[in-house]
Amino acid sequence: MTEQAIIAQDAIDRFVALLGPKGVITDADDIAPWVSDWRGRYHGKARAILSPASTREVADCVALAAELGIALVPQGGNTSMVGGATPPADGSALILSLRRMNQIRNLSADDNLAVCEAGVILSNLHDAAEAAGRRFPLSLGAKGSATIGGLVSTNAGGTQVLRHGTMRALVEGIEAVLPDGSIFDGLDALKKDNRGYDIKQLLIGAEGTLGVITAAALRLVPAIAARAVGWVGVQTPADALALLRLVEGELGDSVEGFEVIADDGLGHVLSHIPGTRCPIETRTPWHVLIEVDHGDMREPGPTERLEGALGLALERGIAIDAAIAASESQAEAFWRIRESLSESEKAQGPALQYDISVPVPRMPAFMLEAAAAAEAAFPGTTASSFGHLGDGNVHFHVRAPRGTSDGPAWIAAQGQAINAFVHDAVVAAGGSISAEHGIGQMKRAELGRLASPARIHALRAIKTAFDPGGIMNPDKLIPRPDEG
Repeated sequence: MTEQAIIAQDAIDRFVALLGPKGVITDADDIAPWVSDWRGRYHGKARAILSPASTREVADCVALAAELGIALVPQGGNTSMVGGATPPADGSALILSLRRMNQIRNLSADDNLAVCEAGVILSNLHDAAEAAGRRFPLSLGAKGSATIGGLVSTNAGGTQVLRHGTMRALVEGIEAVLPDGSIFDGLDALKKDNRGYDIKQLLIGAEGTLGVITAAALRLVPAIAARAVGWVGVQTPADALALLRLVEGELGDSVEGFEVIADDGLGHVLSHIPGTRCPIETRTPWHVLIEVDHGDMREPGPTERLEGALGLALERGIAIDAAIAASESQAEAFWRIRESLSESEKAQGPALQYDISVPVPRMPAFMLEAAAAAEAAFPGTTASSFGHLGDGNVHFHVRAPRGTSDGPAWIAAQGQAINAFVHDAVVAAGGSISAEHGIGQMKRAELGRLASPARIHALRAIKTAFDPGGIMNPDKLIPRPDEG
């Protein structure tokens, strides 16, 4: 079956009539960068990219797609880690790009709210909030390309969840187009609203399977007046957790970031990312990156308070070595290490990467025991993890044996078995196989295998109620009938 046979030219012409020539991309070279996922694992086909410039145009596109029975794949920055924005390989869907909808409609320092269209790039929102003396407290490595619509649709997390929560906690209102083409106008940021089911929360994290998010009202917080960023060497993940509890006890909710990194992960960054160096003199088995923020200039400041907490950690033998950034540029250099981990892992060679969560008290043991078990079960591999210890979310990686030249072949041969092994370990520890990246297509079958029948039934029932025609982001998130 060809693309031409699946989506006829007269259907494309009808979309052109709606959006004009600028709103429909049909050139194969222009489409090519958007039909593969960021990691290069999933490759699809699309006859066209629909690029509406307004909510009304999105609604018209969706209504026409519903009439014609054509599936749509909503897409923002195409930074999904699980193939969530990649069209099907058979060319049976069109990409619905929100990138032209890139306006910050309103930003109010008085209300601590920003109303952003779906195509607003995260770093641009950061800049706009900073100019108004506020900030949007969610950041991640793809901030220069990830869009608000995608972040909301995947309930993104990042490095500040410990203090501010995931996207779900930061969204005060949503505007979306539902699968029948109707517009859900839920941008009113009401603190109390008991009108039944919370449609906003259903759409957050739905990965575009229930509709198209076109705008979101987002919570802002005061700008950082002063911050301290520290790097601490510890012996074990258990020591890292003990350090977290110590600094929380000493510094309260001013602890904004707490990232744990295995020494081999640090080594990969130092090897592959130019200009990076270890922040402390001692190479310890594990490392912790801590950020403490103050919204005012009260004394003692964050540096003095962090110094005191780390002094206690050293005295008690929790920490082996520690350093506090002496300047903003040094603080950024510390964070650059953390933000370069995925890039350096990619440069290191083929790997299977897992975004998982387990209860925080169980995380230290899991990080060590699951890695050792994976290496024993799959000889030649190496396993390690890094991430947001304070919220129970780490990125667990199993790397191919040294010298593996054909990554796709290794993944094809070993991937399914390793996936099952890691996910079984996560479930046994009481955790989730997806903490912040979503399910997409990569984890769909595993969700079907491991989730309870009640959860799967509820997911399918909600999908059917919202999207009876099945046109929204097909084969993402919801397990197929043969998958559980």
